Amino acid sequence: MTAEPVQSGQGASSTDTVEGALAVLPGPRTESPGGFELEWQRVVAAIGRTASIDLICHINPDGDALGSALAAGLALRSLGHEVRVSFGEDPQVIPESLAFLPGQELIVPASAVPDRPELVLCFDVAAESRLGLLHAKAFAAPVMVVIDHHASNPGFGTHRLIDPGAPATAVLVDELLRRLRVPLDQDLATCLYTGVATDTGSFKYAATTPATHELAGRLLATGIRHDLISRTLWDTSSFGYLKVLAAALDRAVFEPEAAGGRGLVWTWVPYQDLALFGVTVEEIEGLIDVLRRPAEAEVALVLKQDPDGTLRGSCRAKGAVDVAAVCAELGGGGHKFAAGFAAREDVPAVVARFRAALASC
Repeated sequence: MTAEPVQSGQGASSTDTVEGALAVLPGPRTESPGGFELEWQRVVAAIGRTASIDLICHINPDGDALGSALAAGLALRSLGHEVRVSFGEDPQVIPESLAFLPGQELIVPASAVPDRPELVLCFDVAAESRLGLLHAKAFAAPVMVVIDHHASNPGFGTHRLIDPGAPATAVLVDELLRRLRVPLDQDLATCLYTGVATDTGSFKYAATTPATHELAGRLLATGIRHDLISRTLWDTSSFGYLKVLAAALDRAVFEPEAAGGRGLVWTWVPYQDLALFGVTVEEIEGLIDVLRRPAEAEVALVLKQDPDGTLRGSCRAKGAVDVAAVCAELGGGGHKFAAGFAAREDVPAVVARFRAALASC
């Protein structure tokens, strides 16, 4: 059903199809330490012998999670596989900022995923808890492949394609497409570009490398409208969002003595604000990027309240603090300079625990 794996560094002269030649064109690739190359080969072989494949991204999907899953789903469908894309929430809510992504006809409710899937591919899922309602189904699969770039990923699943050096999970999906000999088109490029741009902060985070820009160049060469993608992701919001943003900034607290004297700025968004102004939790994801601007604070924290009272924390650091380690103390995780967690306590208690974790990490 699919081609043989393409080896990294294999020359185009060894291919006999247009698709094969495209798959080995020079471009950014994930370096494979140790047995990583063998793991790639096993995953490609497993895909090749499986007719029905379920692709799962994490709950509350962002651009990298959903873009990666949809890109892989479109590619696998083009190879003749039966494909379902899902995430473990009911109801499932696709952020309005991601409504433009191609391939959303592949998305099914969590209930439509078989109780024992043949093969599961998990995208951008840094912890088992992020599987949500699909946890049991994913672990019931005889083959579960975890494709991720979070350093905090503990390494679950039967196959692990986890590369903390990759700036986005979408980079690993690009490698998967190469190995499956699926050439890029505009739909695939739109999904992958969204994933890479999202997790690199529009190519401004430290994880961005020359290879990242080379990948972006290949994606742009398909003719995608990157300007429209960026405008939708970062420069479009409802008027209600501005009201929620104003209230959140008014609540902001600066603690210069926190983080070993490096400074912490934090705020929170009660669910009542979201309901009052008709704003979703997903729509305020960018609030953390506003809060992290003050030069006086190394760390920024935003707590967003769900309808059931759960507080979801998003935090950022500028280079001197490992917030992945801090969030791990609170049951979460992520990247060194961008991480998150969830808690069921009230705001003062959660901030106190976060402050204490900052002091110990």
